[in-house]
Amino acid sequence: MPCFDTEVVVVGAGPTGLACGIELGRAGVRATLIEKGCVVNSLYNYPTNMVFFTTPELLEIGDIPMTSLNEKPNRTEALKYYRRVADHYKLDIRQYQRVENVTGADGEFLTRARDQHGELHEYRSKKVIFSTGYYDRPNYLNVPGEDLPKVIHYYREAHAYYGHDVLVVGAKNSAAIAALELWWTGARVTMVHRGPEIHRHVKYWIKPNIENRIKNGEIPMYFNSAVKQILPHEVVLATPHGEVTLKNDFVFAMTGYHPDFEFLSAHGITLHPETRRPYTNPETFESQRPGIYLAGVVVAGVHTNEIFIENGRFHGKAIAADIANRLP
Repeated sequence: MPCFDTEVVVVGAGPTGLACGIELGRAGVRATLIEKGCVVNSLYNYPTNMVFFTTPELLEIGDIPMTSLNEKPNRTEALKYYRRVADHYKLDIRQYQRVENVTGADGEFLTRARDQHGELHEYRSKKVIFSTGYYDRPNYLNVPGEDLPKVIHYYREAHAYYGHDVLVVGAKNSAAIAALELWWTGARVTMVHRGPEIHRHVKYWIKPNIENRIKNGEIPMYFNSAVKQILPHEVVLATPHGEVTLKNDFVFAMTGYHPDFEFLSAHGITLHPETRRPYTNPETFESQRPGIYLAGVVVAGVHTNEIFIENGRFHGKAIAADIANRLP
């Protein structure tokens, strides 16, 4: 079983985890990043043709400029950029290793991770940073039939659903984009949302488009409604006018995601009982478990819309400064 020594283990190699590694290196602190998937795994799993809402300079880390052919970068440009940053700073990243547990105490932590072949790896470190994101933890509908193979929580691209009856659950960005692309590609799309309208924060170039498709009856929409049951060839909706049964081949549950609260709690991270927001030092992001820091969206609890790449990337600088000052 391989065992490695480092000064800081960073759990997660998304943009915020990369920023932590960069800032630690600048402060003269050795760091090893452990990632359960590939580098910036969440971005890799974004829709294939996704365009970011923000401009390139707000996604930059490590003072490396990001370039884009258009005003806003797309997924492919972002993946290329973060690979280039990781190469430039020669970050020590262990991909496809899932962290199982972190034991020990401040100054003497032991992190155990298992790779895709089942082999166990151990890392001894003085400090640990959890930058685990939230995109791999979908918010489930909790209805009968949600475990059927036709239920999908991640939309990638539309081609495979051409000519099929598809239900899109939700009314935020991911749901609106999925519904439009599926409809453009020739799927028969229906939407359902528990609220009364398309969410007000949907991107300004997407919102009128999806609203016009709904208004014209091209994409039927059930507002103030919810999925009641998912069957192999149908789906049952609870609507203000009673139950509605629709023919259905696929369900895209675009209901959002959340941090791995179980993982945090299992490692002694105290969470607010309602917001699930971890208690941290607001200046250093150290948790109530000494020596373990939190970075990125995990700091926000269930309010994942408060922290994005644009502001989470700055957590690394504050954390690195505190760690560098405290290490002998």
